[in-house]
Amino acid sequence: MSATTTHATIPESARRLLNAPHFATVATTQPDGSSQQTVVWVKTDGDDVLFSTIRGRRKTLNMERDPRASVMVYDSDNPYAYVEIRGTVSMTEEGGDDLIHELSHAYTGKRFPGDDGTDHVRVVCRLTPAKVITRAL
Repeated sequence: MSATTTHATIPESARRLLNAPHFATVATTQPDGSSQQTVVWVKTDGDDVLFSTIRGRRKTLNMERDPRASVMVYDSDNPYAYVEIRGTVSMTEEGGDDLIHELSHAYTGKRFPGDDGTDHVRVVCRLTPAKVITRAL
């Protein structure tokens, strides 16, 4: 018996929320099974949700070990309107620097200076949705 991967579609109302400069929370699973959450910037690429992190950070280590994750974004003008996307994450270093600068421009209007002068290796995280939950969108 083979496993079947289910891909969910993100509704247009949720896509608008995800592509607006609202902060998101990504949740991953720690080695002991407890959850770990981090605030991130996000954008969509089709039905996938992209966010950036640095190689070696806790969430990166968690997703390398267990690629299941969820992202949640709520409307800052109406916190009862939200989208949660549950799925699996794939990661690549390709385009890592470009993504963090693109997200920084969307959220702050400026280039991201946080990696300047460091040896950070930026990673593009691509969450492919298995389940999408929306409320009041």
